[in-house]
Amino acid sequence: MVKVSVIMPVYNAADYLEESINGILNQTLKDLELICVDDGSVDNSLEILKKFEAEDDRVKVFHQENRGGGAARNVAITHATGEYLYCMDADDMINNDALQELYDIITEKDVDFVVFQAMNYDDEKDKYYHDRFYDMNELADFVGEKIFNYKDLGDYIFQISVTPWCKIYNLDFVKRSGAQFAEGLIFHDNIFFWDILFQAERIYFHRKFLYTRRRHITSSTGAGDRRYLSYITICNMIWDIFRKHGHFYEYLRGLGIRKTNKVFHWYNYIQDEYKEEYFQAMKEDYEKIAEDNELFDKLYEALTDKGKLIMDNTLKSANHEEFDYNFENYLLKEENKALKRQNEELKEEHVLLFNSTSWKITKPLRSIMRIFKKE
Repeated sequence: MVKVSVIMPVYNAADYLEESINGILNQTLKDLELICVDDGSVDNSLEILKKFEAEDDRVKVFHQENRGGGAARNVAITHATGEYLYCMDADDMINNDALQELYDIITEKDVDFVVFQAMNYDDEKDKYYHDRFYDMNELADFVGEKIFNYKDLGDYIFQISVTPWCKIYNLDFVKRSGAQFAEGLIFHDNIFFWDILFQAERIYFHRKFLYTRRRHITSSTGAGDRRYLSYITICNMIWDIFRKHGHFYEYLRGLGIRKTNKVFHWYNYIQDEYKEEYFQAMKEDYEKIAEDNELFDKLYEALTDKGKLIMDNTLKSANHEEFDYNFENYLLKEENKALKRQNEELKEEHVLLFNSTSWKITKPLRSIMRIFKKE
């Protein structure tokens, strides 16, 4: 049995694939296997994979018709034979000693999985940058060096990045959990993560950046295409997982934020040609919730002010143009209110200044200064 099974879904990743694979094969931890599943690539990704498979017996390559990254990961897990499982994306980068470091930690701590930090890299600007979602500093401050599980976290469960590549898992635990990645959808890692989280008894946070996530326009979450509609479906699947584990109403506020604020976030990033379709999917989703009066009332009460605005505006708008107009109009009104408040505050400060003792005492001096200015 190898120490770590690394699984890698591959779809049209030829530009970055060799760098990512070499990042695994050149790890200081040599006792590993790399399981690559080509998900119907139409570039030369499969050719590159076959070359590595021929050169290194640690590489195992499988091919399937295009079914999405989630399906590719599910297939890869069935072929994994290691003690531990690590998920690598085909366009990202990992520190040279990351797997050895993570293997040492997970064996020493004897946990179900270890969470660690990740950096972002903008491929077009050649720039590294931090992201609160992958830094997870609030979570790190909260848990410290303790072994924990979801029961210890409260709403901090929403501070853990759902991505699989910032975690190393006990493979036996993963297989026993029955957790699966959503298939045919982007954002598929959400489903795997939440199912795993509620079943894990021992988790450890390793406060170190070991992974670099590459951002580029062709990535599934960077393209802004019709696939963004997946997020609405994924939200409903997340709700089902919380219900399955008996925690739906306990975490309704966090779930509501995803149903409103996060759904709106992806609405803003989707290409204009898909906005109407996305809006109508939002509206239909909220209307279904509104059919259950008890659920709607509890959800609405739990929402943030922004979430309430998003839901109200969606339900009363007929199309995305009306939705955008109403939202912009609301923002302008709020901006005007803020400016009026600022104006009133300045008036109050002005009155206080003119009535102040120091202003009255310095009046003769100001008169003299005006005389000098005239001369």
